[in-house]
Amino acid sequence: MRTLEKQGIIQKMNKKRRKELLSTNQKRDSKYVLYWMQQSMRVSYNHALLEAINISNQKNLPLLVCFTLTDGYLGANRRHYEFMLQGIKEVSNELNEMGISFVIKKGEPFEALKPLLLDADTIVMDYGYLKPQLKWRREVYDYCKGNLETNLIMIESDLIVPVKEAYEKTAYAAYAIRPHLLKKMNDYFDFNGLKEINNKAKLRIKSDFNFDRFHEELDLLKLDHSVKLNGFFKGGYSEAIKHLNLFFNNQLKEYEKRSDPSLNIQSYMSIYLHFGQISVLDIIERLKEYVFKYETNYANYDMFIEQLVVRRELAYNFVTYEKDYDLYEKMTLPWAYETIDKHKNDKRLIDYNLEELEYSKTHDEYFNAAMTEMRVTGFMANYMRMYWAKKIMEWSSSMKLAYERIVYLNNKYFLDGRDANSYMNIAWCFGRHDRPWKERNIFGTLRYMNADGLKRKFKIDKYVETVLNNYSILE
Repeated sequence: MRTLEKQGIIQKMNKKRRKELLSTNQKRDSKYVLYWMQQSMRVSYNHALLEAINISNQKNLPLLVCFTLTDGYLGANRRHYEFMLQGIKEVSNELNEMGISFVIKKGEPFEALKPLLLDADTIVMDYGYLKPQLKWRREVYDYCKGNLETNLIMIESDLIVPVKEAYEKTAYAAYAIRPHLLKKMNDYFDFNGLKEINNKAKLRIKSDFNFDRFHEELDLLKLDHSVKLNGFFKGGYSEAIKHLNLFFNNQLKEYEKRSDPSLNIQSYMSIYLHFGQISVLDIIERLKEYVFKYETNYANYDMFIEQLVVRRELAYNFVTYEKDYDLYEKMTLPWAYETIDKHKNDKRLIDYNLEELEYSKTHDEYFNAAMTEMRVTGFMANYMRMYWAKKIMEWSSSMKLAYERIVYLNNKYFLDGRDANSYMNIAWCFGRHDRPWKERNIFGTLRYMNADGLKRKFKIDKYVETVLNNYSILE
């Protein structure tokens, strides 16, 4: 697979990123253009922000950017909120330097936004794909359609190719969607940079979060404060770029060995992509620049693109076309449910309770190390994520209970949990985007993983030692 082409003249934003939901020619006594920034939490490579600035300049109106902060989103806790708000603080500073007003409004998004909608000439919002995100956007759309003469525009800025442009139905596996993405993706290298905003009038709208009292404000949020951000990762675009540069300079050349958890060959981009703090397009453009500069690592470029574009867009395809992506009864394929049902009464030799799993109290030192890394840092190497989930499946009294435990722990601890990739990766463990394997106890024909495989393939004891020395002491 060769996806690398030298960059020519950057085109204008691809019109297929833009969806005009409502349009009006009626003149209103509007005070600003409103960009509801909810998914693309960044300034750099933000197509929705670009659209909002362009409209503001056309109408000579100031631009108001609003982020809505709701308590307890989809199982998120203090770890997730602190990381997210570190990034939002950086966004706020950048926008203020550009002459763009930025506010945070607390509450359920529609209710928090409602007072701001009334004075907006045009409302720009970014895409969302999960059920809560779709619900929020539908509420804003329904209210505007029924109560306001306004313009409402939605812009895709987090994927290279918008989901329904990439593939028109559920993709059975990566092989189905890959050729379509690789053929189309060059048409979406489409960011020219942001223009300066003409009308820099300061809007006197009170924000509901004071960054000067960051931790005090965080303490007031109604959420689980027991899971902390332990300092391994910090939120924000500048932090994402630091990790990316370290990856390019030190690890890209060995990317083919990334499955070995002992080598720690990680870009950590999944964390920053989850919060929209960096764009896939930004990553690719920087990757191109690095590869052309050194005229090397072309094979590793292709492998990285496979993860960054193909596998990620496969996940968004999954949550878009499988409406019940988060339900155990709907998330995988008929053959998988058949083999699960056939083996539902198989005897489990081990049946751990949730506390034993969550706090690394099993007999398996590799599982315990992976769970500890996840619990302390909010991250785990991809191969260990698969092993971790497979062990929970093996040690739970039913596959449904295993699914519920995996989702719960995934959402609670992973910084990059609770998104399309998470739901797809969990479903993969239960057969989605996979194939039947040799039949065995408990798993039937679902893929099985064991400790012997880890020992055979990797320096797995080195991984355990790293976790014990670097992570365990911090609890």
